[in-house]
Amino acid sequence: MTDTLAIAQQSLLSSSDIDLGQLQRVLTSLWKPGVNIADIYLQNTYQETWGIEDQLLKSGSFEIDRGLSVRVVMGEKTGFAYNDSIDLESLHNSAAMASQIIDSKQAGKACQLQGKAIANPLYSEQNPLKAFNDRKKIDLLKQIDRVARAQDKRVIRVNAQLSASYDIVAIANLTGLWIADVRPLVSVHVTVIAEDKGRIERGFSGCGARADYQYLIDENRGINCAERAVRQALLNLEAIAAPAGVMPVILGPGWPGVLLHEAIGHGLEGDFNRKGSSAFSGRIGQHVATSACTIVDDGQLDGRRGSLSIDDEGTVTQRTVLVENGILKAYMHDRLNADLMNHIPTGNGRRESYACLPMPRMTNTFMLPGQCTQEEIIASVDRGLYVADMSGGQVDITSGQFVFSTSEAYLVEKGRIIHPVKDATLIGHGPDVLTKIALVGNDLQLDLGIGVCGKDGQMVPVGVGQPSLLIKELVVGGTQLN
Repeated sequence: MTDTLAIAQQSLLSSSDIDLGQLQRVLTSLWKPGVNIADIYLQNTYQETWGIEDQLLKSGSFEIDRGLSVRVVMGEKTGFAYNDSIDLESLHNSAAMASQIIDSKQAGKACQLQGKAIANPLYSEQNPLKAFNDRKKIDLLKQIDRVARAQDKRVIRVNAQLSASYDIVAIANLTGLWIADVRPLVSVHVTVIAEDKGRIERGFSGCGARADYQYLIDENRGINCAERAVRQALLNLEAIAAPAGVMPVILGPGWPGVLLHEAIGHGLEGDFNRKGSSAFSGRIGQHVATSACTIVDDGQLDGRRGSLSIDDEGTVTQRTVLVENGILKAYMHDRLNADLMNHIPTGNGRRESYACLPMPRMTNTFMLPGQCTQEEIIASVDRGLYVADMSGGQVDITSGQFVFSTSEAYLVEKGRIIHPVKDATLIGHGPDVLTKIALVGNDLQLDLGIGVCGKDGQMVPVGVGQPSLLIKELVVGGTQLN
């Protein structure tokens, strides 16, 4: 038995007086003619958060979330039930509720579970909550606060937060699969408020990974977050009104890839395309972007926030080429939508917790680099906008329309970045934007590890990224006419 399976068996089964034989009998009871999928999902999550505000420790929390769920799928019908405890009674009750969609009286097949090890785990099995004692966590927060305040006398407030979780999951299904994953996750978020002559502005930065707290200390990552947040706040103090109108927009490398994630990535998830509600439905093999665009979803990047050794159905994650040289190649699938569309699951079946059904979700989604340097891209623009960082946004999956706010942007004139601007928004249509990408840089960066994606009320950690790229025209909302 591998370490991961041993950890999961002890945490999820032995501690609850459940064994594999009992899981097998429940699955056997669900295996009736017509059943496509039946699985049991068990989860034990430990999580903590520490927060400092104005040099004082203001918050500290610790939670344990523990439970199981049972899912049964027949065609397009799904039965699902969950319980916030793990014990034999909860297992049987959940199975009985989920199986209400089964009307067959015929006997099914016997299920024999076989433990399967993850061939290439992408992160450590160590619990990040135990890597540091509480004093060391608080000291890191205080150091971040001190560094931020020392940058400039205009900094008037610093808020910093450390978070960690340790997620133990196991999946058993009708195919005989018994597999487990142990998922660490840490992050730091820093918000800085600066004031000058009555003007108040904000800056933000963060980072994280599937690692322990040492990750935030190595390479001064936590300290760097403080410095970036201060720099952004001070830049915004100097920012002028953003231009408004249709103009070229340069997106910088890294986090601005969130625009691709929202405006394009969601439209490539299998459920929207099976239902025909995506602007990309039925377009496999067609040109959907300029030939400079190749976009992938890759859940197999070591230690990345959006990475998973297996998805929440037990499928090994993979690198899926979604768009290649402008041609739509694939959608992202969970098992249900892959079956219904006669496709192969891509390891994108994800759920927020045992209390949620899995659905197709992104992992780490990014555009591959091109040939241009960032300097060449900027030099090609006579007047436009350079976006270095993004904040919130929203997209309509059916229409593809999106609106995004920028948190750090600059006016570009005659091939040079000349001044920071504030209150700029990007307004457009996802599929249309793909056809207007004129230049793609050679400076691919992934985000720093703070992405969270929402879909149907479920939140999961994700990663985004891109090189610098030029959208030859995009509607910019601002307060100064262009």
